[in-house]
Amino acid sequence: MTAPLRLGIAGLGTVGIGLVKIVQNNPDLLETRSGRKITISAVSARSKDKDRGADLSGYAWEDNAVDLAQRDDVDVYVELMGGHEGPAKNSIEAAISAGKDVVTANKALLAIHGQALAESAEEAGKLIRFEAAVAGGIPVVKALTEGLSGNVINRVMGVMNGSCNYILTRMQDAGLTYQEVFDEANALGYLEADPQLDVGGIDAGHKLALLASIAYGTQVDFDAVELEGIGSVTIEDINQAADMGYRIKLLGVAQLTGRGLEQRMSPCLVPASSPLGQLQGGTNMVVLEGDAVEQVVLRGPGAGEGPTASAVIADIMDLARGVRISTFGQPAKYLVKARAARAAVSAPYYLRIQLVDKPGSLAKIAAILGDAGISIDRMRQYGHDDHSAPVLIVTHKTTRTAVDEAIQQFSTTGLIEGAPVAIRIETV
Repeated sequence: MTAPLRLGIAGLGTVGIGLVKIVQNNPDLLETRSGRKITISAVSARSKDKDRGADLSGYAWEDNAVDLAQRDDVDVYVELMGGHEGPAKNSIEAAISAGKDVVTANKALLAIHGQALAESAEEAGKLIRFEAAVAGGIPVVKALTEGLSGNVINRVMGVMNGSCNYILTRMQDAGLTYQEVFDEANALGYLEADPQLDVGGIDAGHKLALLASIAYGTQVDFDAVELEGIGSVTIEDINQAADMGYRIKLLGVAQLTGRGLEQRMSPCLVPASSPLGQLQGGTNMVVLEGDAVEQVVLRGPGAGEGPTASAVIADIMDLARGVRISTFGQPAKYLVKARAARAAVSAPYYLRIQLVDKPGSLAKIAAILGDAGISIDRMRQYGHDDHSAPVLIVTHKTTRTAVDEAIQQFSTTGLIEGAPVAIRIETV
């Protein structure tokens, strides 16, 4: 008779309680599908007396997550506390040292310490699984490590932060400014305690770094991710992009080029008719492109009790079945340090400038673009005041370096008011 797989769960917030409910509500289903019982031995959280809406009386309690990770009656340590240092990191290291497999939803921890932790786990013959760390309920880690493991991955792309997608789609649907929707989302509890983790692209950047490691066999390198948040996106940009057939999304893109690994998380324009363009609200979407499979689109809830706990239990089920796949899809010791490449792949760009109303000013701007090797695909001018007018330009394919050089030259002309906005247009 196969022994039960015994869990120790650290962190009893939304996701932790969601996991407890799945184990309590579906014991027969889990046993039938995994081939062994899945039980909870002990739990840990900041407060023992808090009412969490689930019966925890049958489990041992540990005040210290490290103690939980080292218990003899725990086979799999489940870390759901969050944070890239302190108790989360210390307890995972303790679990590995004590001979436990680890399941975590902690994207920040793995984006920063993933290589060292994976090497430590694999040297001990143990695994770290993290499906819930990327895109909530979407099984994108499993798709890359298993379903698409025979493909050369050409591009990983997606909307990986539901809060940002909510803000951008709400701005468009309601005609509200960024600040108005930001305040609304914050009041509804959609943003992290530090909202910059969401709107600054940091949270989504962590996820992109993890996917890039799996897709390209490279060491996780969050520091190499180019980050640009959505704070500079205006309702005018959203409306004018829509007028030209585009939607603005906070889009993560990773691709390996001749210059190195490009990883960027930034606002992009995508065709309104594309799957990414039609993505609404807090939903996530990841697009994977391989040489054999061509394109796979995965869409689903990126956060919440049920979806994220669903991803956690999926990792636990694999461990119960005896599925042993290295943390990042191949042994960590074989992962290479990628050379970082900054926006090496050319693309069209959307430019918005507030142009002073003087004779020859538009011709001067066009000449600067031409000198930078940038050709204009489309140009539109909207209503102006007594002094200036917004001018929108869509370029043909060019590089971000060329765009930045042109913008720097704009500032020397005395013909531009405010800071120009440049947003990449991504083909989907």
